[in-house]
Amino acid sequence: MQSPIVLPSRQVNVVDRSDVVVVGGGPAGISAAISAARNGASVTLLERYPYVGGLAAGGMVLVLDDMINGAEITVKGICVEMIERMERKGLAVVPSENDRTIEFRDTPEAWQRWARWGLFDFHVQSNPNPHPVCYAAAFDPDAFKQTSYDLLTDAKVKIRLHSWFSSAIVEDGRITGVVCQTKAGLEAIMGSVVIDTTGDLDVAASAGAAHTSSDFILTTVSRWGGVDTDAAERFEREEPEKFKALDHEAKRLIGGCWSFWWLKTPLPGIVWLNCPHMPKLSGMKVEDLTAAELEGRARIGRLLDFARENMPGFEKSYVVDFAPQTGVRQTRLLEGAYVVSKDDVMHRRHFEDTICRGRDYYTPYRSMLPKEIDQLIVAGRHYSATPQAQKSSREIPPCMAMGEAAGVAAVVSLNGGVTVRNADIAEIRQRLRAQGADPGDIPSANALFLEAAE
Repeated sequence: MQSPIVLPSRQVNVVDRSDVVVVGGGPAGISAAISAARNGASVTLLERYPYVGGLAAGGMVLVLDDMINGAEITVKGICVEMIERMERKGLAVVPSENDRTIEFRDTPEAWQRWARWGLFDFHVQSNPNPHPVCYAAAFDPDAFKQTSYDLLTDAKVKIRLHSWFSSAIVEDGRITGVVCQTKAGLEAIMGSVVIDTTGDLDVAASAGAAHTSSDFILTTVSRWGGVDTDAAERFEREEPEKFKALDHEAKRLIGGCWSFWWLKTPLPGIVWLNCPHMPKLSGMKVEDLTAAELEGRARIGRLLDFARENMPGFEKSYVVDFAPQTGVRQTRLLEGAYVVSKDDVMHRRHFEDTICRGRDYYTPYRSMLPKEIDQLIVAGRHYSATPQAQKSSREIPPCMAMGEAAGVAAVVSLNGGVTVRNADIAEIRQRLRAQGADPGDIPSANALFLEAAE
């Protein structure tokens, strides 16, 4: 590494001021901005890319899941509102209520109907089928963007795209705004509360909040067109041994993927590939992110040649697009007022300050608060959790639930004239329930049983 250089200090113009500034326009940030605005705050949403949606849209993670506990839908509110809007446009697919009944959800017919959509509970193993069908949504990435814009515009959120976060503005241990790099130069946006939904803890780390760093797998996601999905599914069903051998070779070429390397989307003939998975690469290093882009494309190219030549239904397939965002799952993690452990997640530990929930686990408000900085809330996959706990609680719907709760918490603190650290938990929960969300204040029977056992 070469010797560092010292840059001169520069004057930065203040271009906007709001009650709440949300940094990061991914799923958590969208939910935070909408939630805060609907509760009466002026809100500015900042996003580095030329679109909102984050990994759901730009990263093309095209299934919203991990939002049920058995037959109970645990992530509601803005997440379900978005699913229902996309579904009405024919751009999201959700198993019907009949298909999710106890009597049908784990039958061979249910598995055959919904497996290749990815709409099953991957946490539950049962025979003869691997997983029961559940409430989840396969969706189109542009539909997620447009639905987000519709909700943000309706809530009168000020959206500033092409604004790459640069640094936090901190005065006497309190964040008062952020600086972004733009085509017009550095710009400052001031706020009474700042919500960090960057996914990589950019704001909190810049502000001086304690954190850890960890790596998981990176993925270069793509979509293919020209796929006869009926023929592909028929081959899988009618010639299982031949399919198994070809599928095994496909996965060898990919070099790392989930059990299904392709899934259907709401667009006919278009499938998405949440692969290849590339370990030992960091989402914080330019060199590794660049390597993931190049290596991912190379692997997909080899896979496409193989699929065209050997796999029924894929004879005329072609690459539609690669996700403009690399699939990053874990980088910096906040070390907040409470650090959620793997034991907390796996044992469904309920907390006195729970304000949202995921599948069957609960998120305490303290895990969204830095210890050192006031008026800053963290929401999303970079919340305060151990790396092991984060791997089990980082899916998009739970992150949206965190964002929705963060937006409400910001308004409750401002209305009460207190810091976000002292926001009234009961009022946060009350407001969340009023807008259709589940704050997790009523623990499931499993959580109650486990607490009693401990």
